[in-house]
Amino acid sequence: MAKVDYPVTPAVRLLREKNIAFVPHLYDYKEHGGTRHSALSLGVDEHAVIKTIVMETDRCSPLIILMHGDCEISTKELARQLGVKNVAPCDPTLAQKHTGYLVGGTSPFGTRKSIPVYVEKTIFDLAIIYINGGKRGFLVSIAAEDLKKVLPVTEVEAAIRQV
Repeated sequence: MAKVDYPVTPAVRLLREKNIAFVPHLYDYKEHGGTRHSALSLGVDEHAVIKTIVMETDRCSPLIILMHGDCEISTKELARQLGVKNVAPCDPTLAQKHTGYLVGGTSPFGTRKSIPVYVEKTIFDLAIIYINGGKRGFLVSIAAEDLKKVLPVTEVEAAIRQV
């Protein structure tokens, strides 16, 4: 089998540094294609494709939430669990400033600044997840439990399952 040539991003560097086994997956990025497009491109279940969303609280504090690709985030429930009035998606320019990644290529690994990471708890029910590797059109598959080895994460329950 031929070796896959993939980008060496800050996310990849961190996974290597932490000795986390991962498999790179490249696909043709589609603007606004989201996790549905990447799941179809890779032939995997969209529930196992994890989106990385940069949000901010009413106090303008940034945070990252990791959510199943086929779910939405209940911002009301997330805010309640965080003990803040509200949370909302971060402006794309500000999200890039916080993370160092372009929207559509945001990885929770190797961010420019240390940002709290919240994970939908049911993600840990999966054996393998597909998560952004730090570039548009580039996912890495890792064991879900390895998230805890790489990042200080807090589990939350804020998923709204799409119908």
